[in-house]
Amino acid sequence: MADNSSAILSREEEADVHFEPVIKLTETVDTKTHEEDEDVLFKMRAKLFRFDGNSTEWKERGTGDVRLLQHKETKKVRLVMRRDKTLKVCANHAITGDMKLQPNVGSDRSWVWKVAADYAELPPTAETLAIRFANPENATLFKTAFEDGQKINLGLSGKAAPAEGSKEEKEETKEAEKADEKPEEKAEEKAEEKTEEKTEEKTE
Repeated sequence: MADNSSAILSREEEADVHFEPVIKLTETVDTKTHEEDEDVLFKMRAKLFRFDGNSTEWKERGTGDVRLLQHKETKKVRLVMRRDKTLKVCANHAITGDMKLQPNVGSDRSWVWKVAADYAELPPTAETLAIRFANPENATLFKTAFEDGQKINLGLSGKAAPAEGSKEEKEETKEAEKADEKPEEKAEEKAEEKTEEKTEEKTE
């Protein structure tokens, strides 16, 4: 019996083997996204799409939180969106003065805009993006925050945001309306002008 117990003890001693690691990991590596230097001005869950010119179809780019970030030093505002779970960037671009949110046809909770250089992937690409929110109220909040960020960036560059109903816009609207007139309507107008000129000549 004593022999059996000593044999068991010897096997347990043999099994209790400790190995020292060859390489000791004493330091942790911090992964920086450059978002540490920015303040979050706006954050809301949404779904992002991009327009594929080759297939002429909208393709989903990801679902997650869309954020407007302002750099603590430069004060510039950019839009960043990451996908859920993977946190992969699906939108990353500055909010420039030439961007304009347009209502998406058939929806009151989504917007469409064009980007000259989106840095979600490298090299940056020109994109037409569409974003959809849970309800119209959230879509309106995003539009307000987007345009506020746009004004900030324009102010930093020394430019002013275009005023609504400005003289230039009114002139452009008039020119567009004239361009939309039908050819036969233009011909009738010219005929009327010639008739008036002849009548004035006879009167004189």
